[in-house]
Amino acid sequence: MPNIDDPLVIAGKTYRSRLLTGTGKYRDMDETRLATEAAGAEIITVAIRRTNIGQNPGEPNLLDVLPPDRYTYLPNTAGCYNVDDAVRTCRLARELLDGHDLVKLEVLGDEKTLYPDVVATLKAAEILIKDGFKVMVYTSDDPIVAKRLEEMGCVAVMPLAGPIGSGLGIQNRYNILEIVQNAQVPILVDAGVGTASDATIAMELGCDGVLMNTAIAQARDPVLMASAMKKAIEAGREAFRAGRMPRKRYASASSPIDGTFF
Repeated sequence: MPNIDDPLVIAGKTYRSRLLTGTGKYRDMDETRLATEAAGAEIITVAIRRTNIGQNPGEPNLLDVLPPDRYTYLPNTAGCYNVDDAVRTCRLARELLDGHDLVKLEVLGDEKTLYPDVVATLKAAEILIKDGFKVMVYTSDDPIVAKRLEEMGCVAVMPLAGPIGSGLGIQNRYNILEIVQNAQVPILVDAGVGTASDATIAMELGCDGVLMNTAIAQARDPVLMASAMKKAIEAGREAFRAGRMPRKRYASASSPIDGTFF
């Protein structure tokens, strides 16, 4: 169980789990529910342009499977490639979720890599913050951009660790470390995680959490992988708090040998 004395705080709300999960790419709603439960996630993302949360009457509704009184919904702007679409999508989510103002902003710049359009992201973030939204923002691993988004008022900054859906793992650990060490808001790795060890590395770097979808949903056994990710996040956080031993070029004795006889 996560340490209750070490909570994740986003936009003034406290969470015990540092693993945020997506709700797309699963075989069906039942698998979505089982994987979410196995992950122990408290914050779940939903792509408003792809998932029904009430805008399509008569179709399966995610709210019925993962009730909002149990989970914090994080509507995201997945699939948006310009400022207007991203802002419009967030406003639709607020309407559908009865005034819900916590959103994940992503404005994509390339259909092949799904790399963020940083200029458009900055513009959309500014509009949304002025409109009263609490913005968690997906961005590149540029420490300068990350700081700019924080200073604008984003409640969390979410740099990619690798391309979305790639499963390549943490490709940019020094950039991520730089972002973490200079931040006053939560930093969560978003995109690139492929397996449990990747999640652990992100947490050992000092990230406040990890958001993932594909790594769980496209595993051979998504529910089992969700369970593995939960443990990986907890282990990585504990290792970060404990502080690892210094790296050394040579081995040293585990026990002191001064004064012993041979």
